[in-house]
Formats: sequence, structure tokens, C-alpha cells
Amino acid sequence: MPTDDRDKPFEYIVVGSGAGGGTVAARLAQEGCTVLLLEAGGDPLELKDENPDGTSRLPDDYHVPVFHAFCSENPALKWDFFVRHFSSDEIQKKDPKYVETYDGNPVNGILYPRAGTLGGCTSHNAMIMVYPHNADWDYIAYETGDATWSAEHMRSYFERLEDCHHRPGLRALAAVGPNPSRHGFDGWLSTEMAAPKVALHDPALVEDLVTSTKAALKEFKQEHTSFSHDILEDLHEVEGLGDPNDWGLVQDNAVCLRYPPLATRKHSRNGTRELVLGMRDRFPERLTIELDALVTRVLFDENQRAIGVEYLKGTRLYRAACKPNTAPGEKRQAHALREVILAGGAFNTPQLLMLSGIGPRAELETHHIPVRVDLPGVGTNLQDRYEVGVVNRMKFEHWKVLKDATFGRGDPQYQMWKTKQEGVYITNGAILAAIKRSDLTRTLPDLFCFALLANFPGYYPGYSKLSLPPEGLRYMTWAVLKAHTNNTAGTVRLRSADPRDPPEINFHYFDEGNDAEQADLDAVVAGVKFVRRVSSKLTDIVEKEELPGPAVQSDAELKEFVRTHAWGHHASCTCPIGPRHRNGVLTSDFRVHGTQGLRVVDASVFPKIPGFFIVSAVYMIAEKAADVILAARKRA
Repeated sequence: MPTDDRDKPFEYIVVGSGAGGGTVAARLAQEGCTVLLLEAGGDPLELKDENPDGTSRLPDDYHVPVFHAFCSENPALKWDFFVRHFSSDEIQKKDPKYVETYDGNPVNGILYPRAGTLGGCTSHNAMIMVYPHNADWDYIAYETGDATWSAEHMRSYFERLEDCHHRPGLRALAAVGPNPSRHGFDGWLSTEMAAPKVALHDPALVEDLVTSTKAALKEFKQEHTSFSHDILEDLHEVEGLGDPNDWGLVQDNAVCLRYPPLATRKHSRNGTRELVLGMRDRFPERLTIELDALVTRVLFDENQRAIGVEYLKGTRLYRAACKPNTAPGEKRQAHALREVILAGGAFNTPQLLMLSGIGPRAELETHHIPVRVDLPGVGTNLQDRYEVGVVNRMKFEHWKVLKDATFGRGDPQYQMWKTKQEGVYITNGAILAAIKRSDLTRTLPDLFCFALLANFPGYYPGYSKLSLPPEGLRYMTWAVLKAHTNNTAGTVRLRSADPRDPPEINFHYFDEGNDAEQADLDAVVAGVKFVRRVSSKLTDIVEKEELPGPAVQSDAELKEFVRTHAWGHHASCTCPIGPRHRNGVLTSDFRVHGTQGLRVVDASVFPKIPGFFIVSAVYMIAEKAADVILAARKRA
């Protein structure tokens, strides 16, 4: 921030530039507000010559969709959290991804990649944009009595933000007539499809995968004659079939084969980084972006009104960063005339609230933090998906989708992406997905099983190297994602009162959680069985299953595999909307209970984890929050 602007009061201060904060900041500036956007990291593309380890793969790691795993481990932008799945060391250490020490420091946990950079985790995620279920929104509307959370109303925010390019026929029709799909066609976030038959240049291979998956679904349907929801479709023969975000399919809670739409523009990543930089260029007098600004606490007046923030200025000050800076940073303050909006995500927002004296009294007093608002729900209710990878080694002579790939700038695949926006590099590695119910009694589909062109057993330091040739080119992983999880027992707690220390995070998986019937565990096992059934029909291209492997067959063995190998990467729900007496942290308009002028807009706001992939829901609530804030400004 220029020296002349340091004491300048802004109407709004937004902390965090990811899907929540970046969207809110841009929208407020667009509507005439003065906004300071504070981001603890730098800009990944500007940092391309300043990586802490002296190397760089930027900007390609950022832009090329298939490079997203490398991006998540790029030292210029990665924040490495190490979380616990279990309090029990005996159980935790059974996970082969468990890390005792990292970079010379004890971590005793499982890698959970985050991004400390402009754009937040939209800068390294897999770009999948799958719409939530309508029941996710209607639940919040019912619990709060706020009809603006209804599914019907919330769809308007998706239409506002999306610029859909994977339904060209509908795009033309919507310009002159009705739009039954309720896609958006002139929003700020471009969505595209990397059609497998086109991207992989191997229609026969794709057809094998599609045919085998459809056959497995059909067998499931025949075995359960009361199950009438599976509609067997061809993915790409007719426009719209396979589109998981089509309003008609969303209303039907549809299942079967789908393609995963990606947040790309001309098959290059786009997210909140592009949004906020574009808005700053349009309205430099309204939107100020301050990078390398680690917010340490919220400032209040005597009426519990948030009036600004205190922050440390400096690069890599947060100790989750790669080779964190040991310098103390320069202490600064910034002031807000109207509101402070926290958007640090499910880990950092509850940490910042607690550092500011808002949270469970006992937790704050343990760290000698004066209690401003005793709010027991802060940092509780942590939720995530459960995921496991069923890894298959392929017969290399029949598995040539990554032929000539080196995952660098010199190979033909890269040149095809660069010059023609074609080839396998326009994908994020996901070929297709099967959406289904794990149990026939479920109202909503809860399994998203997708085929990945990678060896992906989960996250651990160096995991992205599994994709590198030559070995990385001969694997396919079925990632089994369990949505609508029941376990809400996870916690985010302060490690210390030092704002540079990452918090202690424990998800309390399975037996340690509060899913007493272990329905989550049973669902993931059902997903593993399903993708195994698909693979059993691919004997021409599958050489062997390496994980969980042929020795793991019984239900008991599969349950143990899931317990010890599962992971997640959609952390959420740690500052939930809900009444204070039921451990809610926020009102339905995102205000922090017991305060004025302080809101939260990020993945932490959900009382229950929504849908399959959380980023679409966070974009939507950010659009809603901007409306709510602007309405309050108008009233004031």
C-alpha cells in the first residue's frame, strides 16, 4: 500500500482474497465502495522469480489445468498445514501419509495443502465447478427462517457469476429467449468442459471407460429393483447430457455419468485473482490490494464494533509458508468506516476470531487472550469430505493418453495446450465422473467417483511427483468422494497466541467422531466396491490394482483401509450460521454474534458441508453477501 494511503479509512476491509473474500471485495468496489483487500501471501505470477528455493514453474503451474497438483506444491504460494485425522497416535500413524517431521520441525500429521497467495485456494485447486444440492440451501433457509437462502433464490447467484462455455447451443438460445438450464452466460467466472473424447485424442479409450461405468451402474440398478434413479446417458452425443449443473438435473438430484465442468477461460485457470486484478484496474480509486499482509487481530471500539485490523507487513510471515520468514514483520493498522469482512477460510478465520477475543472462553483464557465475546461455536463443527483413491496400474501399451508428456514446457502436449488449447493438458486430469447414492435410503446422491489420469493416494509432501514420467504416465486412480458427511466433531484450536503459528486442527475421523452409526465409513466402502466393479470390466487396459490391492477384499478389510487412508480437502463449517444458543457463530446475514460491523464470508459459514465440491457454494455465498452488505449500506 502506498505510504499516503496507510492512514486512509476505507469503507470496508476484506481479509483474504479467495473464493469468498476476493468475490466480495470485487463486488463492493464495482458498486462504488472503497475497499481494502488484505492478503497474507503475494501474487503467484509476480513471484515467479522469487521462489524461496530459487526455482520456479510459474506461471505454467498456475495456468495449465493439468498442472494443478504441481501448483499446490509450488514453493511460491503453498501453505502446508499438517492436520490430525485422529487424536490417537496409534491410529494416526497407520496412515502411510502420516508425517512426523517436516523441514526439520515436528508436525505429526497429514499434509493439508492450502494457498497463501492472491486468489487464495482458487489459485491451486482442481477447478471443478459442480453445483451444490438444492437441499443444502433449503436447509439453511429453514433453520434460519431467512427465505433468501432458498434454493430457488440462491440459483440466481450462480447465474450471476457464471460465464458458461460448455453449453454453446443454450448460450445462443438464452440470448434471445428462455434459459431453462439456468446457467449464467455473462458472469465473471468462465466455465468450460474438457470433453474426454477431444482432450484425450483416444475415443476408444473413453468409450471403454464410459461403457464400463454404465454397465456397473446398470448392474447396481438391476440388483436393487426399487432403485429407479439411474438414467443411463451418453456423455457427449447430445448437448447437455452429462452436465451436472443443469437446473433440471439439479432439481432431480440426478445421478449417473457426468463430466466435471472446470473454472477455466480458454482452457487456462481463472478465479478470484483475475476478478480482483481486473476490478482494481477498472476502479483503482475504489479497490486497494495489499499483499504480504498477515492480519493478526480485529480492532474494536467500546461498543463492540469492528473498526479495523492490525496486521504484519512482510513476505512469508505465516509459519505454514514455504521457508517462513524469521523477521518480525512491520506492525500496521488499517481502519474501516463501515465493516470488516473475514474470509480466511475454515482454518484461519476461526483462528483470527479467537486471536481477537471471540471464541470459547476456556480456549481464550488458556492462551491469556482477553475475552471479548464468549462464542463457544468458533472453531467447532469442522467438516470435510472423505476421499480415498483406488489406484490402478495400467497396461502401458494400451494406455497412451499421456504419450510424450513430460509435464514441462518442452513436450508436444504442452505445445498443443499453448497453441491450440487442445489435448490432455486442458483437463485437470479427471476424465469422467459417476454420481450415485451409496445407500438406497438416501434422498440425495452422496458419492462422486471420478477417474483421474494420475497415481493419487492422497496428500503428503512431494505427492505431485507421482505424476511425473515415466512411471506417472501409466496409472489411473478412481477417486471416491463421499459428500454430505455426518461427522461434525472436527475442531480448530489455537496452538498459541502467536498469530504466525498455524492452529491445531483435528478432524476426529470415523470412530473418534460423532457419526455413531458409521454411515460415512459404510458409504466410502460402497464407493470403493463400485469403482472396483468398473475396473473389473477394463481388463484390456488395467494391469493390476495397487491400492488398496488384491489382499484387501472383505468389508472389514475395506473399512480398515478407508479408516487409515482417507483424506479430505474441502474444510468448512467452523463459524456456522445459526443461533448462538446452538453454537452458531453467525446470523443469516453473515454477522458475528455479539459484535457490530464484523462479518464472515468463506467456507466456514455453512452449518452443514454442501454438495460435492465446495468452491461453487463459496462463490455463491460471496455474491449473496455482497448484496446483503450493499443493502445495509443503502439503509445506513
